[in-house]
Amino acid sequence: MPRGIPADRTHKDEIVAKIRDHGLSVSAASAQYQLSSKTIYAWLREGVVDGNRNLILENNKLKKEIEQLYKLLGRATAEMQRSKD
Repeated sequence: MPRGIPADRTHKDEIVAKIRDHGLSVSAASAQYQLSSKTIYAWLREGVVDGNRNLILENNKLKKEIEQLYKLLGRATAEMQRSKD
């Protein structure tokens, strides 16, 4: 890829996936895609930051869902107790 031309997101993701999932080395990816290794390392760091952010958001979403399920379970248990009495 020529210098100064930004890579599109899918191209970045493809290269990062080949490095992470398929064991392609950064130096091999650098030569294959004509990119500097610094650029690829920056993309790998971005993925870690974005990945952690996504994990935090997913974790918060799951915590809220668990809380809602506990409330629902509590109501269902209370209704069962009332119907037994």
